[in-house]
Amino acid sequence: MKQKTVFTYQHYRYLKLAALLVLLSLIAYFWHHPDIKPNGGTWLGYVLGSISALLILLLLAYGIRKRSYQSSLGRVQGWLSAHVYLGASLIILATLHTGFEFGLNVHTLAYVLMMAVIASGFWGMYFYIRNPLRMSAALRGETLEQHLLAIEEIDAECRGLAMNHVDYINRALMESINAPLFNNFWQQFSGQNPRCKTAAVTTLLGTMDPALTDAQARINADLYRLQLQKQSRLTRLRSYTRQKVWLDAWLMLHVPLSIALLAALTAHIVSVFFYW
Repeated sequence: MKQKTVFTYQHYRYLKLAALLVLLSLIAYFWHHPDIKPNGGTWLGYVLGSISALLILLLLAYGIRKRSYQSSLGRVQGWLSAHVYLGASLIILATLHTGFEFGLNVHTLAYVLMMAVIASGFWGMYFYIRNPLRMSAALRGETLEQHLLAIEEIDAECRGLAMNHVDYINRALMESINAPLFNNFWQQFSGQNPRCKTAAVTTLLGTMDPALTDAQARINADLYRLQLQKQSRLTRLRSYTRQKVWLDAWLMLHVPLSIALLAALTAHIVSVFFYW
């Protein structure tokens, strides 16, 4: 059975609706021959502007609907499908509304912010399609808590083994146990930590010291095996964090832009009726 997604929701209901809106708008725009150059002040400009404003308010309402878990106003998947397709249709509808007239004013600001919100929406759609799958793949069927618990158990076992090992190995292991996943915030975006202390101590353990006794060599081999396991789990956690931080970064961009758009749209509408 084919999996249903926001793109195929109800047999592409909102794609068809968006396509119809765009088609009718294009037909009306090329049919319309005003006495002046086409702009937002003609009757067609007002119609397209009103439809665009209502669509923007509907798209902004999605943020409220997805947090209203007891709401009966349609399924969230349907709202998201409408959000995607009707949001994309605004590129055509709002542009036709402007009549390709732009300037240094609040009207153009509202248009620019709308395009920025749509662009960030496409970016977010890309991340929401790709990142959850990658986040799940990074954890490989285990929860985040299970990985953290496994690392704690490895650290506890290594702590016990290191007590009977040479001092410099013991110190390096203690430093790796207390080391953070990332050394700074920006490393989260790459998912890499070039100065990972676990990687450093693993390399150290992999270089066999000829001065070790047979008992210490066996401990060294056990520690090396455990550190490889820990390093593998840390790599997965860093990959998971990378996907999550990009999603969070998108929200930190998309939401403020949407709020700014609402403010600019309000100013645009008020100024139009003030001078009407």
